[in-house]
Amino acid sequence: MSDSEDELALSSNALAALQEFKQEEEERQNTFEKLYKQANQQFEKLKKEQGMELFKEDWQLSQFWYTEETANILADALLEGADPETVIAIVSAPSVYAAIQKRPKELIPTEHIFLFEYDTRFELLAGKEHYFFYDYVNPLGFSDKLKGKVNRILIDPPFLNYECQTHSSITAKALLSSHSNSLSENRFISCTGERMADLLSKLYPDAKVTTFIPQHANGLSNEFKCYSNFECDGWKFV
Repeated sequence: MSDSEDELALSSNALAALQEFKQEEEERQNTFEKLYKQANQQFEKLKKEQGMELFKEDWQLSQFWYTEETANILADALLEGADPETVIAIVSAPSVYAAIQKRPKELIPTEHIFLFEYDTRFELLAGKEHYFFYDYVNPLGFSDKLKGKVNRILIDPPFLNYECQTHSSITAKALLSSHSNSLSENRFISCTGERMADLLSKLYPDAKVTTFIPQHANGLSNEFKCYSNFECDGWKFV
């Protein structure tokens, strides 16, 4: 066999080996993507079925999950009358976000529902596209994507003190749309301690205390109230 024939045979063998390697890599990639998709589907199913049961409260972060009934009442108030264009922000209240996720897709009128939360575990709950890291100490320290574009907001400041409540109000006002002219388009809800009532009335002059009393699953000694700028099936003004 001549040198040129040896080179040709070697090239053919190398090409075949390369082709086999590429095929094996493609098969491995397809297998990985299939497994990833299955795992993701299983996790999505788990989130809808278990919601907040997947997350343990961290009391150092002042985490106290709502009861299922409370979370659903607040979710109803946010979704009531919404349409596909409605933008909803849930700030420091992941149990309400979880309550919405548990509902059948056809009963959730908008895909524009976002969770603002300090605990990064909840990126798994909301997904990267719907989660914003939020620290009340830096009330405007998040993407400009939603500033001035939110039609409905629920905010549950984690601490019952002046600084936390005041900074949280800066966030709420930055998010709420300035173009909304009716309560059905621009809804505000804040659930916080009763002792914050005087401060809340100054921070949110349009909001009033309501008849709804938020309840927490594991108990909480502080009496909570719900403040809002609208009435709905879940509450009336006091």
